[in-house]
Amino acid sequence: MKKFDFFNQYRDPVIIVRDYEDVVFRNNVFCRVFKQFDTLKKFAHRMNFDMCPMDSENVDLFSPIFQAIISKENFFAVVSYSSAPGETVYYEMTTVKRGRYTIFFFTDISSNVMLENNIEEQKKFKEKLSKLQDENDELQKIRQKAQTQAFKIALINKVSNIIRESMNISDILNSVLKELSIMFGCFRAYYAFSQEDGTFKIAECYGENDIQNESILFDNYVMEKLHNREISTGYSMAEYIGAAPFKQSVLRIVVPIFHIQKMMGVLVLLSYQKRELNEEIEILDAVSSQLGNAIIRAELYQKNMQNVKELRKALTELKETQLQLINSEKMASLGQLVAGIAHEINTPVASIKSNNEILTKLLSKIEQEDIKDMFSQINSIDKEAIDRISKIVSSLKKFVRLDEAQLQEADINKEMDLTLEIIRHETKNKVEIEKHYGDIPMIKCYPNMLNQVFTNILVNACQAIETQGKIVITTSYENSNLIIKIRDNGKGIPKEDLNKIFTVGYTTKGVGVGTGLGLAISQKIIAKHNGEIHVTSEVGVGTEFIITLKCE
Repeated sequence: MKKFDFFNQYRDPVIIVRDYEDVVFRNNVFCRVFKQFDTLKKFAHRMNFDMCPMDSENVDLFSPIFQAIISKENFFAVVSYSSAPGETVYYEMTTVKRGRYTIFFFTDISSNVMLENNIEEQKKFKEKLSKLQDENDELQKIRQKAQTQAFKIALINKVSNIIRESMNISDILNSVLKELSIMFGCFRAYYAFSQEDGTFKIAECYGENDIQNESILFDNYVMEKLHNREISTGYSMAEYIGAAPFKQSVLRIVVPIFHIQKMMGVLVLLSYQKRELNEEIEILDAVSSQLGNAIIRAELYQKNMQNVKELRKALTELKETQLQLINSEKMASLGQLVAGIAHEINTPVASIKSNNEILTKLLSKIEQEDIKDMFSQINSIDKEAIDRISKIVSSLKKFVRLDEAQLQEADINKEMDLTLEIIRHETKNKVEIEKHYGDIPMIKCYPNMLNQVFTNILVNACQAIETQGKIVITTSYENSNLIIKIRDNGKGIPKEDLNKIFTVGYTTKGVGVGTGLGLAISQKIIAKHNGEIHVTSEVGVGTEFIITLKCE
């Protein structure tokens, strides 16, 4: 209708409906915006709003379009229009009643609705973000605490490994001081042991070291904390009483090192860093406890090693004495000599044994399990060592004394014949002796000692031949060396036992038959002649000893 043409001047869509469904006018904007318009009913079904009459069965009444038409008053509502799936536009719908006509005005407010939605979403997002930030802050705290705890455990484990892997006090202290210096950013860290006059003396230092080898003492406040087994921390201008002042305040940490009730010394850490000490104190407490035990254990170990060193020295001297025990005519004097040696060994052994028994009685009074276990292990080791020495002394009484004959020239071929004559009872009717003597020079030696070597090897060879067999003896002179080979076709020596046959006490002859000393003594005699002795063997084939003596 032309009478409604002036609505074409409106910038908003306008539609005029007569009665219920008769659309009598649509302005140009409406036609442009709602291109898909077909019928009012289809148009109405694409439009929705919040306020709907829920007591009507007429579906049309759920649409704001029909609500406005049936309304007797002017009507206003915010509606949404869906032109296609996923495309929604929001309008302010205003209707004016003119008799039978209902005039609809649609003002696009999509941007306002979206803005409100965005504001609401932004508010929710900010709330969610704030909550996430709070959770993140809490997680960071937990993470930091976990990292600190992990670092603490890692450092304590590292220090524990250092202490466990070394028995050297200096190495332990240097390693611990290094780790603590890295942790606290120290420019100097040191360990000072306690002295009887109440002062301390530096034993090990890491980092800058301008302290002379002198006694040091801390102020009364620090000393009181140390005696109460407390760690002293604080910023100070002086390292200890009488020390030259620092150019700036320095973080000084003094950690007491105790063993049971005795203060053994202190760890001193010096750092320019400004920091709060919380969980680090727990780390220092743990390190202090372990270090105290480690120092005592290392000291005990060093003392034990010194005892072992002295015992080894005594055993070495005994082995050298063995080289003088050969001549069977001096067996009577052997008893006196061995008795004297046994007395000299038994005196310190008796002292150690007494200490061992005392320590055994004291073990039950030690309350700290780790120290008790440590002393128990040391006590057990000492007891085994005492038993071993006692057995060695007992075995010495069975030795054949080596003669201290003068160095003289000898013909080894003749000495070998002499030895074969002496052991004739071993070879008679059992072993065939095959000799391949070479043209060899006279050599300077201890004949009686070499005869004992030949006797030991030949008797062993005879005993290795169970029924009938052969022993082949070869002598030769090559490159200024006299070479003696003794080969048998006996039962042979297992490969795994070859490296044991020169060991004192090792024997395959059984209890009461062999002492395990013959080849050990033989090796010492050859070594005394600056020579070498080697053995090759194969089970079921035989054994060969090769002796090389220098003829220079």
